[in-house]
Amino acid sequence: MRSAVLGAGSWGTALASVLAGKGYPTALWGRDPAVVAALAQRRENPRYLPGITLPASLSATTDLARALEGAELVVLAVPSHAIRQVAIEAKRLIHAGTPLVSAAKGIEVDTLMTMNEVLEDVLPVPLHPYLCFLGGPSFAKEVARGLPTAVTIAGRWERVARQVQEAFHAKTFRPYTSGDIQGCEIGGCVKNVVAIAAGLSDGMGFGANARAALITRGLAEITRLAVKKGANPLTLSGLAGLGDLVLTCSSELSRNRTIGFGMGQGRSLEEMQKELGQVAEGVRNARSVYDLAARLGVEMPISQTVYRMLYQGVPAQAAVRDLLGRETKAELQG
Repeated sequence: MRSAVLGAGSWGTALASVLAGKGYPTALWGRDPAVVAALAQRRENPRYLPGITLPASLSATTDLARALEGAELVVLAVPSHAIRQVAIEAKRLIHAGTPLVSAAKGIEVDTLMTMNEVLEDVLPVPLHPYLCFLGGPSFAKEVARGLPTAVTIAGRWERVARQVQEAFHAKTFRPYTSGDIQGCEIGGCVKNVVAIAAGLSDGMGFGANARAALITRGLAEITRLAVKKGANPLTLSGLAGLGDLVLTCSSELSRNRTIGFGMGQGRSLEEMQKELGQVAEGVRNARSVYDLAARLGVEMPISQTVYRMLYQGVPAQAAVRDLLGRETKAELQG
């Protein structure tokens, strides 16, 4: 199966390595000539995944038309804020009936659309049934190293989701299918915001009890928003919900947790972002989640606290104090 992966960052490179590792001719597209040159010449992405040798069947290019030529599977692995523009550029080059997989996790800031809504807004209607969405607990570095990983493939058509599942299924990469696109989308986006809160808690030295509470109450927030968008609440107890949330809140590999951890130790957001050198989706997601929750009337105190800290200049100590000082209530009440 000839495959094209759009986005030569860590996640796009890792997913391309899974496909190419199965022997599929896989073209990886990126805008940065230096990254693409290293991929083509050294079979390595030294900026995003240094030290990991990529399969021989993986090629790289800055030419979008060349990457998509003859593609039987297309993966969109650019950051969420770039999905719309890349889809606009690519849509005339994607053949009807080609499965198109979004691996981005986010809500568009200006429109408050999830990635499936953005793609349906941009792409021709005949392509809509072929859209799938990849979520679940999956750090790019571990996927690229061939460490065991399980993910969810959500799609409107079961036949297409199964086709994508089969394409990605490898010895150490196990995809499950789902029909709940909204559940997978909201779970994959909001967990980044909760992970900033978990990192903040760890950075302030609050311990494992507080982290567990944030993960649990964060999951409640995610579920409330997802259900309001039409999701099945059971989806959020699976890989694309709880699984992704636990991973992102608990691991030092999480860029979002790292942002929160640094801020919990008194460092600025600008300093942390510069140090990371990569996109931490939760920073952008904090704004869009806050706005979407307000639009839909969903109470999300953890997400609101992160927003206030990132965008309203509320000091970390004061934000945490306000969160802990909220009125008490029954656990299942909200």
